[in-house]
Parts: sequence; C-alpha cells; structure tokens
Amino acid sequence: MTLDKLTTEAQSILNELWIEKLIPFQLTAHQMESLGMEEYIVRFLDSRLHSVDVCCQNHHSFKDAFRVAILARTRSLDGPWRMPA
Repeated sequence: MTLDKLTTEAQSILNELWIEKLIPFQLTAHQMESLGMEEYIVRFLDSRLHSVDVCCQNHHSFKDAFRVAILARTRSLDGPWRMPA
C-alpha cells in the first residue's frame, strides 16, 4: 500500500476514534513516513501530539497496528484535555 493510501487510512481511523470518543481531541494525519520494513511514523498537525510510530510486524494490518499505537499514545499524554462529553 502506498504512503498516500496509508495516510488516508490513518485519517479514517482517527475520525472513527474521535466519533467513538476514544481519543481526547481530534487529530489530522498530515504526513506518513516509512522507517523500514512494516514500520511507519504518522505526523499530525497538532501541538499536543506531533507523531506516533506504528509497527505492523506483530499485527495483521496497518489499521490494527495504528489503532493500538494511537490509543496507547493518547492515553499516555499529560495535559488538561478531557474526553468529549
């Protein structure tokens, strides 16, 4: 899958997580970079979270790996954000 298609898929997942209220703020997948075999970095247009690393080696799909990575990363953030009501 191309990086453009992966960026589109990442944005779709972010939108789903936001609608499901599983992430504390809305994010935009700005850029995707390949770091090697099945490893990517997704960059965001947000000062609260600049990027997340995604490793697909232990997962069946990019979608599963990205979902796990973004949920883990947003849970570890410190700050005054609250989950949407």
